Amino acid sequence: MNAFRKIKNSNFVVNRRYEAMVFLILFLGFFGYLGSHMGIANLLNTIMRTAWDLLMNTVFYIMGITVLTGALGKLMIEFGVVRLLELLLKPLMRPLFNLPGVSALAGVLTFFSDNPAIISLANDKNFSRYFKKYELVSLANFGTSFGMGLIVITFMSGFGYFKPAIIGLVGAVIGAVVSTRMMQRLVRRKMGDACMGDACDMPDSTEVQVSFKSEGGTFLRFLNSILDGGKSGVELGLAIIPGVLVISTLVMIMTFGPKDAAIGYQGLAYEGVPLLPQLAGYIDGVFMFLFGFKDPELVAFPITALGAVGAALSLVKMFVAQNIIDGNVIAVFTAMGMCWSGYLSTHTAMLDTLGYRQLTSKALISHTVGGLVAGVIAHYLYMIITIWIPM
Repeated sequence: MNAFRKIKNSNFVVNRRYEAMVFLILFLGFFGYLGSHMGIANLLNTIMRTAWDLLMNTVFYIMGITVLTGALGKLMIEFGVVRLLELLLKPLMRPLFNLPGVSALAGVLTFFSDNPAIISLANDKNFSRYFKKYELVSLANFGTSFGMGLIVITFMSGFGYFKPAIIGLVGAVIGAVVSTRMMQRLVRRKMGDACMGDACDMPDSTEVQVSFKSEGGTFLRFLNSILDGGKSGVELGLAIIPGVLVISTLVMIMTFGPKDAAIGYQGLAYEGVPLLPQLAGYIDGVFMFLFGFKDPELVAFPITALGAVGAALSLVKMFVAQNIIDGNVIAVFTAMGMCWSGYLSTHTAMLDTLGYRQLTSKALISHTVGGLVAGVIAHYLYMIITIWIPM
């Protein structure tokens, strides 16, 4: 046994050394390539200035939105609006998503907050008892499809694109249907129809509505709601900082070129080597057909949304400044940003918390397809609607 452990530990050490060597080769190769084009000093200055500008002019702007929407979401929970929405949406859950009616609450809560809201619900036995096992697993895909939805729509509307953002919301809903049902199809045969509790076969019409406790007078409840909701908005705003500063900085360095091509690189914020547009340019016809993207730089948004939708939102301001944004792009961005919601960084943790980490790959595949469908639907829906209604 000791000899086996020594061999196992030795193999582990060797593997970690190979891993370190591969990482260094890729790391030095990537930044060496950028530095050879931009100059090392300019590259470092660009990274620092881009991160600083994102922090000051984008993160705090998004944080302001998260505080306001957090307060609004808490008010809606406290004064029964969420319960009303749950009641109204409940009849749609089974025909659209093949989920029990109480899952409407999960969609509403993630729309007003973020993906992790689904975990506390799924771990609540009073909630999960209405689900079969394969339905509960697909709840991660369902909830993620609406994560930070209110924030995304509010952000897009701030640029004057409210109607396209609503079209994007419709696309996200359809993407959620595809993702949720595909996940159920992939895992149902393996998991069977086992129930999580004693109420999973109960008709939707007889489900007990999940309620929220309210204490104190009306004014006190109002005051506590906006303060607690605003506090949760601050926490969410802080949580997106690493994604925005790290992911967005790297994506922007691979998206935009020098500010002035005649002068060359100056170490300014948002300069870089346009690798992503060059790669996207080889298949720009595909992006044009699927999403209506006329500029290859736009592909940076859905790529970033895979890891963090907050980071993806930070790209929109740059696209607006470059005048390459229109209503169609906003509709597609809203649909894919909402539906994907940084699922690569959250699905593993969500399924691990639910106790089904081994199904992560199936969830990722399903959600990738769902997000692509959401973007395609938003594009063509926008094109059809604008024939009759100017945007």
